[in-house]
Amino acid sequence: MEMNGEKQESSSVEEGRKGRLTIPLALVTLISAFGSSFQYGYNVSVINSPAPYMQDFYNQTYINRHGVSMDASFQTLLWSLTVSMYPLGGFFGSLIVGPLVNNCGRKGTLLINNLFSIVAAVLMGTSEIAKTFEVIIISRVIMGIYAGLASNVVPMFLGEMSPRNLRGAIGIVPQLFITLGILVAQILGLTSILGHAEGWPLLLGLTGIPSALQLLTLPFFPESPRYLLIQKGNEDQARQALQCLRGWDDVDDEIEEMRQEDKSEKEEGHLSVFTLCTFRGLRWQLISIVVMMMGQQLSGINGVFYYADRIFLSAGVETNNVQYVTVSIGAINVLMTFLAVFIVESLGRRILLLAGFGLCCGSCAVLTLALNLQNTVSWMSYLSIVCVIIYIIGHAIGASPIPFVMITEMFLQSSRPAAFMVGGSVHWICNFTVGLVFLYMEAGLGAYSFLIFCGICLATVIYIFFIVPETKNKTFMEINRIMAKRNKVEIQTDVEQMVDLQTVPSVKANKPEVSGIDL
Repeated sequence: MEMNGEKQESSSVEEGRKGRLTIPLALVTLISAFGSSFQYGYNVSVINSPAPYMQDFYNQTYINRHGVSMDASFQTLLWSLTVSMYPLGGFFGSLIVGPLVNNCGRKGTLLINNLFSIVAAVLMGTSEIAKTFEVIIISRVIMGIYAGLASNVVPMFLGEMSPRNLRGAIGIVPQLFITLGILVAQILGLTSILGHAEGWPLLLGLTGIPSALQLLTLPFFPESPRYLLIQKGNEDQARQALQCLRGWDDVDDEIEEMRQEDKSEKEEGHLSVFTLCTFRGLRWQLISIVVMMMGQQLSGINGVFYYADRIFLSAGVETNNVQYVTVSIGAINVLMTFLAVFIVESLGRRILLLAGFGLCCGSCAVLTLALNLQNTVSWMSYLSIVCVIIYIIGHAIGASPIPFVMITEMFLQSSRPAAFMVGGSVHWICNFTVGLVFLYMEAGLGAYSFLIFCGICLATVIYIFFIVPETKNKTFMEINRIMAKRNKVEIQTDVEQMVDLQTVPSVKANKPEVSGIDL
């Protein structure tokens, strides 16, 4: 009994140590998120406020060159390119995630990525002096590539460095800094600050500052321990990295877990995107991330922000004050994402996903009704405002942050880069598609557009409820075993390889030979 008590006490001490947020782990999280994720959000909204002044610059530059004003349709085309090149660049950035993180490491990729941001910042900041609008469009592509890499590599990097009972909370920090970047861009874009004819070049050029800070500070922190041990085979460096991040010397348990994961993937090597898409043992994981990423971007977030201004105008907000209301919505987005950091480990991923998409679904349905009746029923304008706020809350606690956390947790080391390439590509393609299609959809359907978003949210909720497991406080191997049952494959304890149950009716656990491996 005494020995059992000592064992329980030792176990509880170890569990307490696993949950500790050390200073090195906190600093590398903040530096990675501020230096990379922050800029994703910043560049999403930085061109919204100064848009009229930037379009005037496009026209004036054209006049200086050709002596006549720019045709209205040509100006619209140029501005559409300025906006749409960002998500298109994000798609291209997602396609190079795998090769870069496998060859340069997670930290190395982030450091290389900073060069894209700094170059783009210099080009955009000097575009007015150089009297060229073309470099702005080119810079938006470069910033898109930067954001495509950052949006995938930062969650992967932090997810691999975090202890399992802090993995969800730390995994949401990048999304928190994305919302913070949006808010800062909205504040700096106010007409009283930098959102005017003289201030927009500086507003665009400021994006290089976080990258410069990350470039100077991140080299002092360790690389992902999982990358060092599993992919580079350097156990000594992996142990040193873990000791730095955990704050103690005894990291044998985590090293052993990595060894088990390494053994389970020896036969697979690094999975390409094609292999990932055809590998039975990861089928439901792949489908799940595609569904969650599509749900995240096609759930109507862009539509809600598009309608927000006119909703507040119809509720009696003066035109000059709408920009301040937009900033307040951005602040709500930040606060609710901040809340998600603290509740994800207690409530779990599934609850936040279901609650988040559920709130988005309900608010889209009611918003459709409110927008159609606001001209006949006076208080419907206020109901629309409530729906917008509820929608933002739902997206901030679940739909926005959790899918990237799930990609990290549902895949092992060999398949994780390819999974992020697929998930990131779906994310940016859907983002680009919504930006391209929504204005036409709104012109044809009006407020009924939100019924489409409502249906997408509902379908996502149903899928998550029946398919996506809870991953809270589980090791990557434990999550892999849960999904193996759904994929109808078996992971043997001794050899740790996935075996197709449909091709092998019975597998003896004590036999080292494996047949029917579905690769």
